[in-house]
Amino acid sequence: MLEKKGLSSKEAKKKLAAHGFNEIKEINRVSSWLILWRQIKNNFIIYLLFASALMSFLVGKDTTGFTILAVIAVVIGAGFFQEFKAEKAISALKNLIVPIAIAIRDGREKTILAKEIVPGDLIVLRAGDKIPADGVVLTANELRVNEAMITGETKEMHKLPISDSPSETDKNRVFMGTVAISGRALVRVTATGMKTAFGRIAQMISQAEKTLPLQKKTNRIARYMVLVAITVSLLTGLIMVRSAPVLSLNVLIDVLVVVIALSVSAFPEGLPVVLVSTLANGARRMAAKNAIVNRMSIIETLGETTLVCADKTGTITKGEMTVRQINADDELFAVTGSGYETQGDLLKDGKKFAPPKNLGLSRLLKTAVLCNDAFLERKTEKQFKVNGSPTEAALLILGAKLGVYSEDLDWERTGETAFNSSRKMMSVFGLEKNCFTVYAKGAPETILKKCAYQEINGQLTRLTDTKIKKIQRQVKDFAGQASRVLAFAYKTFPAGSKEKIKTAETESKLVFLGLAALEDPPRPEVAGAISACRQAGIKVKMITGDNPATAARIGAEIGLLGKILTGEELDSLSEEEFLEEISQTVIFARVRPEHKLKLVNGFKKIGEIVTMTGDGVNDAPALKEAHIGVAMGEKGTDVTREVADLILKDDNFATITAAIKEGRAIFNNIQKFVAYELSCNFAELFMIFIGVALGLPTPLLALQILFMNLVTDNLPSISLGFNPSSGDIMSIPPRRQSNILNKELITLLLFNGALMGILSLSVYIFSLQIAGLAVEKARTLALLTLIFLEIASAFNFRSFRKLVLNRSPFVNRYLAYASAISLSATALILYTPLNKIFQTVPISLPLIGITILAAGSIIFIFDLLKKFKIITLKN
Repeated sequence: MLEKKGLSSKEAKKKLAAHGFNEIKEINRVSSWLILWRQIKNNFIIYLLFASALMSFLVGKDTTGFTILAVIAVVIGAGFFQEFKAEKAISALKNLIVPIAIAIRDGREKTILAKEIVPGDLIVLRAGDKIPADGVVLTANELRVNEAMITGETKEMHKLPISDSPSETDKNRVFMGTVAISGRALVRVTATGMKTAFGRIAQMISQAEKTLPLQKKTNRIARYMVLVAITVSLLTGLIMVRSAPVLSLNVLIDVLVVVIALSVSAFPEGLPVVLVSTLANGARRMAAKNAIVNRMSIIETLGETTLVCADKTGTITKGEMTVRQINADDELFAVTGSGYETQGDLLKDGKKFAPPKNLGLSRLLKTAVLCNDAFLERKTEKQFKVNGSPTEAALLILGAKLGVYSEDLDWERTGETAFNSSRKMMSVFGLEKNCFTVYAKGAPETILKKCAYQEINGQLTRLTDTKIKKIQRQVKDFAGQASRVLAFAYKTFPAGSKEKIKTAETESKLVFLGLAALEDPPRPEVAGAISACRQAGIKVKMITGDNPATAARIGAEIGLLGKILTGEELDSLSEEEFLEEISQTVIFARVRPEHKLKLVNGFKKIGEIVTMTGDGVNDAPALKEAHIGVAMGEKGTDVTREVADLILKDDNFATITAAIKEGRAIFNNIQKFVAYELSCNFAELFMIFIGVALGLPTPLLALQILFMNLVTDNLPSISLGFNPSSGDIMSIPPRRQSNILNKELITLLLFNGALMGILSLSVYIFSLQIAGLAVEKARTLALLTLIFLEIASAFNFRSFRKLVLNRSPFVNRYLAYASAISLSATALILYTPLNKIFQTVPISLPLIGITILAAGSIIFIFDLLKKFKIITLKN
């Protein structure tokens, strides 16, 4: 009885309490202590600052020493907070797609959370499923499993029922974490969680992502900047030593502290942390729009996408198939109702019709529900939750509308020949009363080739060429209405002949029953999303296994008009012809998964950055080969979700467009905060080095440099990572460059840095030599000027096309808040006792007006450059 009914819900609950959840402990989880240690380990800046603090204590400058220690604490704390937040965001993303499994509970198939599986459960495995626990195979139909996760070998293992073996071996066992490549099986669970083979070797498994390409690029930028910073800082120190009237230990240490502070200021130490934080924030925003990032590295590539190859069913269309028309007994019937509700009737000539049991129509309905691997779970009295393919679900709903349920039929399924993209048909066979029956469904052209007879009103007649042509005309008519068309057939054998029948015989000389036309309308938002892609310079091509007429009709509804090629036509082309044809083709029909892989490789050869969608297990190679593989979160298999870079939680094409838009915005923000931070670093180096080289007193002191680095460099820089995407970001062609900094951006950041350096140094020279202010006041004014300039520059860097004076300061509210915090902190070190520590003095309003004028001038200059398109950057 156990093998038929499985566990009861009560038994399963008890076992779950005893064995715990079917989960693998998170081996690679990053602890808070590790994140904290990362802020210190390999962080050269921390060591430099600590050495500087130590030297300050040695010469009795305790206030400076303690202030530098406080700076160290702030640097570590800020880095920890950002990375901890990013780790939490990344961890949360992993939990957005919850693994499920099909278990037999209380005698019925049910969808349950994979973590709720317990030993003794009966689970159903299908092609594409990730096996959720260890178990023994009770029944199997051509079950083949990839056990590379356990054995390290990619060879597919053919699994056999335990009843077929004299003793239990690995041929009868399946293991958690491995993947069902083909076939179907019923498995009894023997171990879950950490007690599985996978759990026992979990300590050796690492799924941590390697350093991101973007991280490598920012690290490379940081290395170059470090060399520049050290060189300029040392030169500044040498000039200061030479200019000193008397050399003493105190003077040398003062110079060394300034050199260290200047080096620290010029190090873009915030880049790696801000990068991870920006990516994590972007991934979170994408998740809110139903796009789950599997690998952070693809965010960079998303913005470069030039071509989207989209599946028709479920991505462009709703994925809720509904049988609309039936052709059986040489007559046409309509079916009412929609979606997965069982309300609906069969109509003949507009009137309600109940088919007599002996008609071919009744046998067609029987075939539809028996030759089927989907199953229904009741949600309400008239609505079901469907598990399985949308096509098979529609057939079960059709049966339910007319009172035909598989469990009520006197038929025992004993085997099947599964559907695959090459065969384009499925057949099941089993015992029925006094005979052995085969039921089949599939593409009309495939089924017709297998048929020798046709049943009309219970009478068998030979299927002649004339009848075939008539059926083909009906198929074409259905397809022209944007319907997916299925054909149905059957065959009977004497009951005693079951053991003698070969598989090939079950699918030959079949009896043709009729056709069903299934409707799956396009999602209403898809046409707009495709139009947005075109505006963004992104091509869209539709790929489907449906016939060309159906594909063309759907394409016309969503604005995809153009050349159509079939899989057969692709096979007939030479390599040169293939590359030429695919670039001009808009819709690919009757395509198999191997064609998808060939198309991806072809598009890559002609220079496209390819985003490819897929849901079936056979789509995995194409998704893996594409620049961005996109899997379906609702109807996709575990295999495709695992290899995909991006998972669409709602299976919606419009979500791909939203993800591309977000990817572009994220990369633009990365460019902005990198350019801004380097620009500020360059300004500080420029001002101090030129000032010292001109023989002036050091323009800024060590603690002033460190304060500015922490408060006015890093805060606005971080906030630029949260910049919202501009409204016209999808009207710009895809970028064709892989570097964060291009020549134009480098020129801009150097110009901005030099301009800030010149303006702040000019204020310093004016204060010192023309206005005759004391050095302490001149330094304070120079510091305030540079702070105002850096904040103004952050607003300039929000957009390289839109004028600052034409936009609200709250377009990026985080930048507005960061600026307010920076200015408040600056006021504290000027107008409170903290000014003694930082060696600053209060500044009067007229003098503050000079700093505001300088900041306003940099905004005005940049707005002019943008207005007259001298700055031609597109972000």
